[in-house]
Amino acid sequence: MNLVAVAPTWLVAVLAAALLAAAMEDFLRLRISNITVLAVLVGAIAAMAFGGFRGTLWQNALVFAAVLGIGTVAFSRNLLGGGDVKLLAATGLWVNFSAAMWLLASVFLAGGVIALIYIGVRKARGKPRREGSRIPYGIAIAAGAFYVFGAQYANHLRNPNFHPLPAIKGVKAPHR
Repeated sequence: MNLVAVAPTWLVAVLAAALLAAAMEDFLRLRISNITVLAVLVGAIAAMAFGGFRGTLWQNALVFAAVLGIGTVAFSRNLLGGGDVKLLAATGLWVNFSAAMWLLASVFLAGGVIALIYIGVRKARGKPRREGSRIPYGIAIAAGAFYVFGAQYANHLRNPNFHPLPAIKGVKAPHR
């Protein structure tokens, strides 16, 4: 289940603020705090509660576990930072399988663009690539997430009567 479609607007705003904070933290300090990651994670769990903890949430849990597992391997090989792995996994909890592919593709595309920008700036400054020079990947994670979540939210606003959950007698959809 794509949780942005069932979350109330205020919770989507909290998600956006947490992703912006993560991008800024990573840009300024090359670190993403656990509190910021926790805000994204708890927000996903709250969105699940607003959606009614449906059976299709196993996809979200599997996306989270797979991203965390693969990310841990990437971290052990110094390909990603620990905060990047945690943020990407927590963000992955917000999406199902099909949206996860879009999320990862968007994040990797944004990461490539950011890497090219960093390489260009280093070359323009005449600085050689140093061993261990790092790129704040939290910016790419936030950019990819904004693209995917923005598209999902816009689609939901265009068709507010569509609910990805079947109607349950006597239960109203969450208010926005």
